[in-house]
Amino acid sequence: MIAYMLARLPACLSGALGLLVAMAVAVVPSRAQSPLTPSETLAHERTLLAESFASARLEVWQKRLNLQGWEISVLVSRADGLRPKTAGNVHWDPKKKTAVIRVLDPADYRLPLAATLQDIEFTVVHELVHLEMAPVLGELQRTDANRMEEEHAVNHMTEALLKLDRGR
Repeated sequence: MIAYMLARLPACLSGALGLLVAMAVAVVPSRAQSPLTPSETLAHERTLLAESFASARLEVWQKRLNLQGWEISVLVSRADGLRPKTAGNVHWDPKKKTAVIRVLDPADYRLPLAATLQDIEFTVVHELVHLEMAPVLGELQRTDANRMEEEHAVNHMTEALLKLDRGR
């Protein structure tokens, strides 16, 4: 069919169009190469955007909170990889000065993308505040009550930092 269409075009266009068609066929993945549906592709793109955004905000806030001596990474995790009803966590090794922050995957949010990204930034800052407070709180006997108090304090500090940053 393409050969028939190309034969009917002027000679100067048939070569260029043939090249474009060949390039398009080579670039457009077949179903065998890309089994993702459009909604899965969108979800994957949102996850990649969240990873990039969280990493960029981590870099900013790590400097602001004077945590440059730490090697900190951020990972996007599905809800089943986090504690129920949480948007993230942090695990650290104080001797190695390494930490991994996990943030909730956008696929598990029911918010518009802009609000999801703001919440992801909140989670990054929140977990960095935990990391900053770890030397002070690490020696305490942990109970559910003082964990709740810590979460309350960390949430208030995070909100204050973000309000200052966002000019509100």
